[in-house]
Amino acid sequence: MRKLLGLMLMTALLAVSCTLNSPTPSQSVADSQSAAMAELHKDDVPVASPAAKDVPADAVTTENITYGTAEDNPVTCYLANPTSEVSALPGLIVIQEWWGLNDNIRTMTRRLAAEGYTALAVDLYDGAVAENPDDARTLVQAAMQNSERLTQNVVAAYNYLTDEQQASKVGSIGWCFGGSWSLNTALALPTDLDAAVIYYGGQISTDPAVLSPLTMPIQGHFGALDSNPSPETVQAFETALNDLGKSTEIYMYEDANHAFANPSGTRYNAEAADLAWQRTTEFFDQHLKG
Repeated sequence: MRKLLGLMLMTALLAVSCTLNSPTPSQSVADSQSAAMAELHKDDVPVASPAAKDVPADAVTTENITYGTAEDNPVTCYLANPTSEVSALPGLIVIQEWWGLNDNIRTMTRRLAAEGYTALAVDLYDGAVAENPDDARTLVQAAMQNSERLTQNVVAAYNYLTDEQQASKVGSIGWCFGGSWSLNTALALPTDLDAAVIYYGGQISTDPAVLSPLTMPIQGHFGALDSNPSPETVQAFETALNDLGKSTEIYMYEDANHAFANPSGTRYNAEAADLAWQRTTEFFDQHLKG
């Protein structure tokens, strides 16, 4: 009897231990998603790609500012404005790749500002920047485990642009991890955001129930050779949006892989990236300046 009671006690303690040490659903999702990104970038390095071509120094003004809070902690960003403009401009929420808010994203933010926007690059890693895929996976995994904090961050960015910068309209744009978060920004602001551009976000939802509240036009750029998201996932995403009657432009680029237009990295595809950039600027001009 004592042995039986002892065995039952050990079993109960083991069950409690397993429960306490088991990953939460958010941890499991973050693990799998970060692993998928790490596989795609396993031989990559965050060097500047041709997308990160800078504008003349006198074309824009820049500053690092604190623009709100997330979970009661201040959040900072890199803000760029064209020097030639004095009136309020449309705003852009610029969302980093999985490497973080590095110098290449800052360059891209200046490039977007020079197109006639107040461009605000959010920092979803709280100042950390990855120099290799292992560090990037650690940072993106930690960020994904606290999506509520990231949501508060991008909503604060929107509020800053509309309240402090007096932006008449606001759009979002992001690459890779940031592509997913450009869609997440739209989902967090379904009736407020005016346009969203997604560059191959691997975690895009294809669920009509999730996408149904969206009211802004959406443009997406994806590589036919990509596996995260796969062409099949992109097709399901486009079909869901079209079936819901959303204003949608989805482009698939042949011979282009994941990260083909990233400001950082070695997977750049000049032909696809140049065409995607042309389509992006025309899309924002139409929906944010028109």
